[in-house]
Amino acid sequence: MTPIRCFTHRWRILAVPTGLAAWLVVVAVLAGVTAIAQSPTRLSFTEEQAETGRAAYAERCASCHGDNLDDGEVAPPLKGVDFRERWRAESPETLFLLTSDTMPQDQPGALDDATYAALVAYIYQENGTAPRGEVLPDDPDVLAAISPPRWSRGGGGGLAPGAALPPYPMARNPLTSLSPVTDAMLENVAPQDWLLWRRTYDAYGFSPLDAINRSNVDDLRVAWSWSLPTGPNESTPIVHDGVLFIYGYGDEVQALDAATGDLLWQYSRRLPRGTAPSVKRGMSLYGERLYVPTSDAHIVALDARTGRVVWDKPVADREEGYRMTGGTLVARGKVMVGTTGRAGGGNYIVALDAETGEVAWRFATIAQPGEPFGNSWNALPVEERNGGSVWIPGSYDPVNNLAFFAPGNTYDTGPLRDLVSQPEVTNDALYLDSTLALNPDTGELVWHFQHQANGQWDLDWAFERQIIQLPVNGELKRLVVTTGKQAIFDLLEADTGKYVSSIDLGLQNLVTAIDPVTGAKTTDPRLLPGDGETKMVCPHVSGGRGWMPTSYDARSKVVYVPIVEACMDLVPVPDGERGSLSSGVRWTVRPRPESDGNYGRLEAVNLETGETMWITRQRAPQTTGTLVTAGGLVFAGALDRRVAAYDANTGDQLWQTRLNEVPSSAPISYAAGGKQYIAMIVGSGGYQSGSYNVMVPEIRNPPDRGAALWVFELP
Repeated sequence: MTPIRCFTHRWRILAVPTGLAAWLVVVAVLAGVTAIAQSPTRLSFTEEQAETGRAAYAERCASCHGDNLDDGEVAPPLKGVDFRERWRAESPETLFLLTSDTMPQDQPGALDDATYAALVAYIYQENGTAPRGEVLPDDPDVLAAISPPRWSRGGGGGLAPGAALPPYPMARNPLTSLSPVTDAMLENVAPQDWLLWRRTYDAYGFSPLDAINRSNVDDLRVAWSWSLPTGPNESTPIVHDGVLFIYGYGDEVQALDAATGDLLWQYSRRLPRGTAPSVKRGMSLYGERLYVPTSDAHIVALDARTGRVVWDKPVADREEGYRMTGGTLVARGKVMVGTTGRAGGGNYIVALDAETGEVAWRFATIAQPGEPFGNSWNALPVEERNGGSVWIPGSYDPVNNLAFFAPGNTYDTGPLRDLVSQPEVTNDALYLDSTLALNPDTGELVWHFQHQANGQWDLDWAFERQIIQLPVNGELKRLVVTTGKQAIFDLLEADTGKYVSSIDLGLQNLVTAIDPVTGAKTTDPRLLPGDGETKMVCPHVSGGRGWMPTSYDARSKVVYVPIVEACMDLVPVPDGERGSLSSGVRWTVRPRPESDGNYGRLEAVNLETGETMWITRQRAPQTTGTLVTAGGLVFAGALDRRVAAYDANTGDQLWQTRLNEVPSSAPISYAAGGKQYIAMIVGSGGYQSGSYNVMVPEIRNPPDRGAALWVFELP
């Protein structure tokens, strides 16, 4: 018999204390359920029904939960004190729905309703409820009217039997008024919402809210905070109709009241054995669903009102090394996401149908042999081509119907270092370090632009693509603008990918020239690693600007860039040892030449003129992206656990506060109940927060790492 995986691979819970054992996260409670008016029917089931459930359990569930329901190696117990404490107040409907919705994990809903009811009866029997009376019904509406099991408590405490609570305040539930997210909403996001990773399709990271502004930001104070699972957290919350959706390390997703911080629902994923959690940077809302990437390379569509799983589909094979650390982009009914990792053969951008989860198309980020640009990999066979990870969510241009994605570099640089002598073969290594313009309907590559051919230094061009209107030769053009780790901006025409211009912020020593027509970059040959000599290259691999996103104010045409002033030595490793790059080098960090010890830098650049408007510097390296608001403020955070607000016109610091942990994502702003808020996730452990500690030994952050969401308001 083919083994069936356990049904508790995915769990959900509503308003349960986070300190309880992990198995408690097993229920989706539908919001707004009306209480049954009549007296509940007493729970009953028959011996025959429980015996049927025992047989089904042995066939479908025992391999995960154990023969005795509490001795499984990969799934939580289904009997015992803790289980009874959790379920003693729930009607059989809730356990029945959870079982029928999620079991077996690889074929949820495959059994008939009578068998699911029998399984519930068996679980009740194993927890001490004696068979009696009639069979347990298999109709959820009937089950909802049946009283919970009468299990005694294992210890003291709890509400006394028969005790009646006095009237208590019923909290407002914003889920009841949560509206479906439409294409029109995504193309024109309401001022109070933050619907995408960078709020809008064009990836500006700009909030049009202005209640918090230059004149009052100094009064900003904590409104509420929320603890998150311990671990690195580089995610950005999304907010809609007063509901804030947040991702926690270990694939935990929660919906919170955006005004109060109250828990509305929770989804937690039980990862397969051997699968380590990974950071995620973004989720997406579309229709009535929330689309979440998981650490085992699935996309899960959750009902945004309840947290219940609507569908759960694999995007790639985790056992082959695929992961997803970026996030989803939804446009025109497609859920698009890029993969990361993969030792050989490269990564993908995959589109799933938003309604069904079926794969609509798949695009390889490494050109395949026999296909266009397949000869750009120095004659390497496909299994020896790797890299092209997509670790940032894509952007979307509804005018040209193009989705923009950004494959990164490869660490296996050695086989690409020296060009082989074969006709028509190059070592450019497409589509690494490129902008890809894909048709979201079909996955067709409409155009591409490679920002750096054959990147031998791990200085990726893998970050947000902003869609900006600027004059070009007197004509207003729609452009795609991005900057790589070297803090060089490239400007391209959005419809064709034609190169327009570049802006070099002067933080790098590698690129010596940029072709004014093609945008091709010439690098200093003396800095090519792999010849046995140490190379000092600026910036460091974490970037002059790292993955942390920039923000853009279309009114002033100014982009706000978080930067770390640091360089690296590419040091040769002994023979037989693979370094950070397979060309035989490992990187170390160092200050820039003639550094004054200030490493953190925010720079405001006018993209129309190419001029720097202001620079503000500090000792602590920047660790977050930026947020710019209509209130004339720029928010950013740093390694010393400080989040600060700056005057967007001058760079003057107007407010700051210190948090419990290092902020490692990007701040956002939203409104709920008519009030504007600023929100910031903290949670160190990601690469950016760990790259520069040695340069600032006096900054000592908590050794017991924590993660949390901090939300700020005006009095």
